[in-house]
Amino acid sequence: MQFLVILTIIFLLYIVLMIVLPERGKNILMTLFLIVSAVVVLTPLLFMFTAAFMPAAEITSIPYRWIPEKIQWSNFYRALAGNDGNFVFLRNTLNSLIVSSVITGTTLILSCITGYALAKFHFRGRNTVFMFIMMTMMIPFETIMVPLYMVVLNLNLQNTYGGLIIPFMMNAFGVFMMRQYLLTFPDDVIAAARIDGCSEPGIFSRIVFVNSGPALATLAILTFRQQWDNLMWPLMVAQDQRLKTIPTYIVSFAEEKFADEGAMMAVALLASLPMVIMFLSLSKYFLGGSAMYSAGKE
Repeated sequence: MQFLVILTIIFLLYIVLMIVLPERGKNILMTLFLIVSAVVVLTPLLFMFTAAFMPAAEITSIPYRWIPEKIQWSNFYRALAGNDGNFVFLRNTLNSLIVSSVITGTTLILSCITGYALAKFHFRGRNTVFMFIMMTMMIPFETIMVPLYMVVLNLNLQNTYGGLIIPFMMNAFGVFMMRQYLLTFPDDVIAAARIDGCSEPGIFSRIVFVNSGPALATLAILTFRQQWDNLMWPLMVAQDQRLKTIPTYIVSFAEEKFADEGAMMAVALLASLPMVIMFLSLSKYFLGGSAMYSAGKE
């Protein structure tokens, strides 16, 4: 509670200073604010990285030493081997990659198709369909989790990749994001393609989809991260240890009686690497999406 009060006071003080300070002072204050924000965000990541190379006793020591006295490479071996030595971490990582990649791919394709139809095709009830899709975003997943699990159970999809993938192949946020983005797509380009005799599937696949890179990259990052971190659904559907995903592996690893903190940090570090690699690979699209069609509008 005290922490929230301090944050509120700092935020209000920041707003007041931004109002009363001159332009140069505002720039300095903004720079300091960004530096402090970056430190707050990056400190837990730095702790995870350094702790992954430390023995458990050194991690829990006070004050904390940010530079390990001796690198503990055995943490990563224990992270890969697990507490029972079955090396199921590699299989669980592969499961997460398969599930997250397939869901991301289907979400991109289906959301782009639906968003394109809602943005560029005029038909009766278009806005009503869009509003019903948006209404599903207001329904918490916890309220449909048990009925959805019963459907998966009755379809004999428990302990299968289908049970992990099919319920999340498309989401309303993806439709909303692609529709809003494709509203900015030049209509003249689509009309010219139709005049040239291009079919509707050809227009979508050759023109619309391939020129929606920034929105697709952003949606891919958000969808992949959401599924990579998904814990509750794999816990319910995947009872077989070799079908579990990374979040469930981390939970089971942390619950072991003799698991040490160094190995747990190593597990967290290894589990974070795919997301870091994906973000760095798509960051230029993720950060530059606003300038996509500026040339086409002039």
